[in-house]
Amino acid sequence: MGMVFCRVCAKQISDEAYACPQCGAPQRPGPPPGARPRKDKVTAGLLALFLGGLGVHRFYLGDWWGIFYLLFCWTFIPGIVAFVEGIIFLTMKDDAWNAQYGAR
Repeated sequence: MGMVFCRVCAKQISDEAYACPQCGAPQRPGPPPGARPRKDKVTAGLLALFLGGLGVHRFYLGDWWGIFYLLFCWTFIPGIVAFVEGIIFLTMKDDAWNAQYGAR
């Protein structure tokens, strides 16, 4: 691990730092480590419409409770719920989608 200088404040920082701890300036492009990848709302919506009864859209979004869709798929209730969720996902504004399911 080497040391470099911050691009903004010139403080010496680790060459693996994504942002300067002193001024907060980004040092390299891309999300910081551990950030969730962005999920596409159209993909999630289509998965909910077509495979939602099995909870595929919830697994795509990283929700562990998609397992309940699988457990109760024989009742057809998850299919109805997933259909409604698919419509909601596809009509949701981008800002609201990114706030709920975007990279953190």
